Amino acid sequence: MLARAPAEVPGFLTGRSGLPGPRANLPLADAFAGTAPAELIWSLVDSADEYLAFCGTEGLGRLAVSPDERPAALTALRRAAADERWRVREGAARALQLIGDADPALMHAVVEAWSESMDAWLARAAVAAICEPRLLADDDAQALALRVCDRATALLLRGEPNPNDPVRAREAHRVLRQALGYGWSVAIAASPAAGLTAFRALTASDDPDARWIVRSNHAKARLRSVLADRNLWGTLG
Repeated sequence: MLARAPAEVPGFLTGRSGLPGPRANLPLADAFAGTAPAELIWSLVDSADEYLAFCGTEGLGRLAVSPDERPAALTALRRAAADERWRVREGAARALQLIGDADPALMHAVVEAWSESMDAWLARAAVAAICEPRLLADDDAQALALRVCDRATALLLRGEPNPNDPVRAREAHRVLRQALGYGWSVAIAASPAAGLTAFRALTASDDPDARWIVRSNHAKARLRSVLADRNLWGTLG
């Protein structure tokens, strides 16, 4: 792909994007993010084409590992995490995962900060980024995933609307709840003892969103497997 002239790459990407359609070409986006030169990545970040913007945003994860590119890349990722287009938001989460592959400490610092920001868009990106099995191999990452899920859940259940933009506030609420609907099960599967202890508090809540999160995670095979291994099936939710 990148043997092509830079001017030819956008057309190559869009022609093989898989869109319009239910599934975008993720392996192609991964290949672009992993190999494209910085100038080409930046040229796509603000594209009006959703797939090109997705590819460029994911590529920012590789650029952020470089100290020279880091400030601008992380600023752009914060903006992308709240983009109106869901694929661009997903690109921001995948970019954080690329950072995690190359520099776990940096990724952990970013995810920690975003989860503490009281911003539902950033909290959603933090949950989606850290709740990835390949990134939860050590105790620090596992503990972080549980903290992020706990903070994001507290933010969701607080339910403070944004009077200046209620439509966007409702959308942020929806996507954060959606991420928590699977993120808890990933975090628990990586650290069952601590995860189940944290999750039990949520199961006691009568809040409709809390109940939805519990049901959604309870339906995930990874959580069902943990509960079955510990003879706890049916005790949560």
